[in-house]
Amino acid sequence: MGIYILPMPRAATTSDPFNAVAEPRRRQILDYLALQERSVGEIASSLSLEQPSISKHLKVLHHVGLVRVRRHGRHMLYQTNAEAIRPLHEWTKTFERLWAHQLIRVKERAEQKAAALEES
Repeated sequence: MGIYILPMPRAATTSDPFNAVAEPRRRQILDYLALQERSVGEIASSLSLEQPSISKHLKVLHHVGLVRVRRHGRHMLYQTNAEAIRPLHEWTKTFERLWAHQLIRVKERAEQKAAALEES
């Protein structure tokens, strides 16, 4: 009798902010929108991507709430939604603390080894 490993269900890219930002171009878009709102054309021009591709990524980011959109004349202007990004930031801070702790331990070990070498 074999062991069966069932795949874990995965949230759709369009329903989960973590999956949405797993795509590098979407992270580029969020970076670009961090300081001010921009039109699809501005984003496409700045990131050297085709407008339909930008629109597709913005649709996903908007659907999961990571960007806001407003109409200004004929243009749609997008900006990041800081409140929606907060859970992503808080989650990554957990790992920042872990790595800081690990680096402190590495430094302490290196100092101990250096001191031991000086004594011998």
